[in-house]
Amino acid sequence: MKYFKILYVQVLIGIILGIIVGLLFPGFFQTGKIISDLFISLIKMVIAPIIFFTVVLGITGAGNMKKVGRVGGKGIIYFEIVSTIALFIGLVVGTFVQPGKGVVLANINNDKVATFVDQGKEMKWVDFFTHIVPDNIISAFAKGDIIQILFFSIFFAIGLMMIKKGNEGIINTFGIINKALFNILHIVMKLSPIGAFGGMAYTMGKFGIGSLLILGKFMLTFYITVIIFIFLILNGIMRYYGFSLIKLLKYLKEEIFIVIGASSSEAVLPSVMEKLEQAGCEKSVVGLIIPTGYSFNLDGTSIYLSMAIIFLAQVYNVQFSISQQLTIFGILLITSKGAAGVTGSGFIVLASTLSAIKVIPIEGLALLIGVDRFMSEARSVTNFIGNAVATVVLSKHEKSINMETFKKVVGI
Repeated sequence: MKYFKILYVQVLIGIILGIIVGLLFPGFFQTGKIISDLFISLIKMVIAPIIFFTVVLGITGAGNMKKVGRVGGKGIIYFEIVSTIALFIGLVVGTFVQPGKGVVLANINNDKVATFVDQGKEMKWVDFFTHIVPDNIISAFAKGDIIQILFFSIFFAIGLMMIKKGNEGIINTFGIINKALFNILHIVMKLSPIGAFGGMAYTMGKFGIGSLLILGKFMLTFYITVIIFIFLILNGIMRYYGFSLIKLLKYLKEEIFIVIGASSSEAVLPSVMEKLEQAGCEKSVVGLIIPTGYSFNLDGTSIYLSMAIIFLAQVYNVQFSISQQLTIFGILLITSKGAAGVTGSGFIVLASTLSAIKVIPIEGLALLIGVDRFMSEARSVTNFIGNAVATVVLSKHEKSINMETFKKVVGI
């Protein structure tokens, strides 16, 4: 009975019960969505202030702006390299496995496609960069815009550090507030099994097994690909720096199950920041890399975007030359960066990319709507693991990790 008191066991039970209820009582999906949305809203309630206070405390605690700039620069380079590898893997696997071959275009729902198409046409990659700077920080906090909050937090920390004397009081106050926010988070996380139950009940009740059977090969190919990416690429990076990916995943197993249940990596953003700090990573590195990674380092999304385009090309029997594939790869390098901070980003970015390519009928998006929720779980878990790995690796590279603490808490 003691195992039932463990949070990740409770979350796993919630996921299983959600699948059963969703399949046996499909009409429950609306209630399941309400439960899931409420849980995610409770998490989002503390995300913005936690990011702000954690980043400010981390930077002021580091006391060295050169280090902050160095960590941020290394983070961006790392994110670009790894997400590019993810895009490439998605294209290669999709091309050789051919998950779209033999898929019949029948009984697909075009109703929702128009919305994604319109949003995709409006989306411009330049907007992503201009969007980083908030024109109203109150609005950024109200919307929970991670990248804008991060941008403001960095500048606020710099301004605070420029006050040579008398800033200790506000820094100490920020520390107390941050502890209170994490205490709230601990209370909310106790509800995560209920949130996971609601999320899975909604997914299975609304979309059911039927959509899985139609696009089973595509889903299976995607799931296998992200597993290969995690245990080949990310594991290889971890081993190079002397860490064990398996032990890190065991340490973060509660968060992984919550991501699966909620189908959102945002649900564990504050929790993973706290746990990585407890594992010995410096607050300054965690506070910079995790929020930035949630905007720039979307490995699972990158794999999905590249594979989805190849899948749709095969469905419509569109043959790409090598030069066309390189062009698609180049376009994805730009459009995939627009996936951050946008609701329904996967479909919107996909629509934007298809509009730019102009050789695949954009109506093909209707094929993917039914299974997107199932794909979202794998995307979110991969994004989450990718950012956790990035934080540990960059902490080691910066010599900003207490290896004795990490070995004791996580293992090597």
